[in-house]
Amino acid sequence: MSLEVSNLDVHYGRTRALRGVSLAVAPGEAVGVIGETGSGKSTLARAIVGLVRPSAGRIVVDGEEVSAYNARQWRALRRRGTVQYVFQDPLRSLDPDLSVEESIVEPLLIRGGSRREAAERARALLARVHLDEALLARLPGELSGGQRQRVTVARALVTDPRVIILDEPVSALDAANRVRALEFFKELRDGGTALVFISHDLGSVAGVADRIAVLYQGEIVEDGPARTVVNAPRHAYTRLLVGSAPTLRSAAAARSSRADRAERAALRELLQTIGGQAS
Repeated sequence: MSLEVSNLDVHYGRTRALRGVSLAVAPGEAVGVIGETGSGKSTLARAIVGLVRPSAGRIVVDGEEVSAYNARQWRALRRRGTVQYVFQDPLRSLDPDLSVEESIVEPLLIRGGSRREAAERARALLARVHLDEALLARLPGELSGGQRQRVTVARALVTDPRVIILDEPVSALDAANRVRALEFFKELRDGGTALVFISHDLGSVAGVADRIAVLYQGEIVEDGPARTVVNAPRHAYTRLLVGSAPTLRSAAAARSSRADRAERAALRELLQTIGGQAS
């Protein structure tokens, strides 16, 4: 098991942000954690990577129980890169004074790797995220939003993580780049990396997630196969999310631009793939 969260509680003072949350993510599985602002999804992600200490419950990452780790143990785990967090804003999460290559290889150099090996790894990872090697010398401010987002994913991949948490991974992208990102995340999933998508928009991850967990007021109110959650939601809040997701509405109600049509086609194809895997 790559990730297992059991009966997790998180308090901020007297406020309980998470209540008895349980979530399991297997190797090569993609799980979407969906909820509105304030639902607790970012708190869950931060607890998994040790940025928030749980009040109760257990977190196990790749066989290690990390929920009771102290600061030194968390630093050691982060250096190993077992779990990686890709933040929502790629421009703010990249050092503006470091080149793309320097940003990607920094985790390896911190672990004591050689610069030559790190440079080779950077070139290989840039190709893996479908970016040209010429971008290695550029600064983050010289890249498009879609390119910056893929650079942050390349940096996360440099340590061969078992789990990657992606916070609102496509919210800042236009429709065409969103399709490319969803296809790339599917490649990562198929390659054996466990993915956790944190998002407020069910439609943005429905096509690439194997399972969807819906967070509402700090509790998981629905958890099941993506196709089931989208097509037959049980909880009233989930039904509201499905109804408000543009990519999950009828074609007549959706916009008709070429990029939007491509996005809907990609989402339909991925949902059919998920359905075939589940049957």
